[in-house]
Amino acid sequence: MTQLEHLHERLAPLKVALLNHPVYHAIDCLESLHVFMEHHVFAVWDFMSLLKTLQRMLSSVEVPWLPGDNILGCRFINEIVVAEESDADGQGGFVSHFELYRRAMKQCGANTASIDGFLNALRQGQPLPTVLHTASLDSAGVESAPVAPCARAFVQQTFVVIETGNLCAVASAFTFGREDLLPALFQRIVDELNVEARGGLDIFRYYLNRHIGLDGDEHGPMASRLMQSLCGQDDAKWAIAEQAAVNSLKARRELWDGIYATMRQRKAYQPALWPADQ
Repeated sequence: MTQLEHLHERLAPLKVALLNHPVYHAIDCLESLHVFMEHHVFAVWDFMSLLKTLQRMLSSVEVPWLPGDNILGCRFINEIVVAEESDADGQGGFVSHFELYRRAMKQCGANTASIDGFLNALRQGQPLPTVLHTASLDSAGVESAPVAPCARAFVQQTFVVIETGNLCAVASAFTFGREDLLPALFQRIVDELNVEARGGLDIFRYYLNRHIGLDGDEHGPMASRLMQSLCGQDDAKWAIAEQAAVNSLKARRELWDGIYATMRQRKAYQPALWPADQ
């Protein structure tokens, strides 16, 4: 068994717990899906920060340009960036997967005020730690609520990894902690709710098919090959990769826990609708 296979084996219980999390069964109506999206959109955003960090590390983005020494990593990351930043939008144009997600939120009636205010503050040059802890104004000057604590903690954990500057740690968080953690059950739930919403989740369904489909079929296997090439036979590098992966999966579990708790709070008057805690 290779070291990569050993790592997958050690991470399997954490992934199984995430795939079986009760948050999915709690999404029993459009309002619950709104809660999920309003929190999860921050994970979609910080995925891009992980991606762009890898691009800076693995390809030459400075001027004057100099050739890099990791051609596999350069090819992998640039291919991912093309898909993530400028994918086909299904309507004849191009769009980032993040903006596609935001469009999906708008179409189905989810509230984008928090993520919009967050991005507007970053565009104005405010530092990330400040923006994560304070209310912000969106582009229309409307004040949004601060980032929810569970989403804030998730973003903070991602940036802890980014700020280490360790290529193996960043690549591991990107490879093992991302969107393949949404199970097929989630997509079936969205399909069913789309009927109720009379097509109001069409964009979200397209996002799931594009982003998660690419992760599983193309980007995931490429990321695994990249991990193998970066860590090689170096036990110390594999230990760093494992710790980063474990921390990312634990952060995702805490995000799911926070979303689930918020759903329960908002529907506390209908306890019969909720599954038993797992």
